[in-house]
Amino acid sequence: GDGPALIFSHGFLMDLSMFDAQVEALKDEYRCIAWDERGFGNTPVIGPFSYWDSADDAVALLDYLGVTSAVFVGMSQGGFLSLRAALSHKDRVAGIVMIDSESAAFTEEQIEGYGAMFSQWQVDGPLGELGETVAGMIIGDPEISKEWIAKWEAQDRSKLQEPAETLLFRDDVTERIGEISCPVLIIHGEEDQAILIEAAEDLMGRLSDCRGLVRVAGAAHAPNMTHPEIVNDAIKNFLSEL
Repeated sequence: GDGPALIFSHGFLMDLSMFDAQVEALKDEYRCIAWDERGFGNTPVIGPFSYWDSADDAVALLDYLGVTSAVFVGMSQGGFLSLRAALSHKDRVAGIVMIDSESAAFTEEQIEGYGAMFSQWQVDGPLGELGETVAGMIIGDPEISKEWIAKWEAQDRSKLQEPAETLLFRDDVTERIGEISCPVLIIHGEEDQAILIEAAEDLMGRLSDCRGLVRVAGAAHAPNMTHPEIVNDAIKNFLSEL
């Protein structure tokens, strides 16, 4: 569309296609940009990187497309890079939609648990129970989960090491959230076990211009995929008030 630009940043293990329902709903009115982050979809990963680098990548993509500023819509790790973009490229971020994301880093316990899971993930062959567990945690919907498990099994999962380390050892930007001046909408699945809704409540309390927290009943970590109508309506309302 001819309206303001939106840049959609996906979560860990996902790719730009996770936002198909949002792009479909918003493309007539807005310029929708969805991209694959380092190590996912069609974007390769070359060496270590941080979510600050990913924020730079997103802004470089905007530069390439001739977009001066955009609303950053980020799910989970996509939210991590969106917060960092608002801190390091303030004038390029017109607003943020945080979907099941947070400002904090992992605890030692989480690093250990997820680290073990990601090591197992990189072993070749069918994912079996691990695939079911991860899909259940991220998506929660059995039909959509099946598609993603098939996609994951077809990938070269040995390439996950760098993106996994980026996720596991990310820095904590909680103390800097007060510096973010753009409007922010938070959307969070009430059943999310990967990032609890308390993280969204904490973020809401720290932001200077939070336009609300939309709690999606029955949704896990990816409400934009499982409950697209609710999420799309919330995004449309937020955008109409910018």
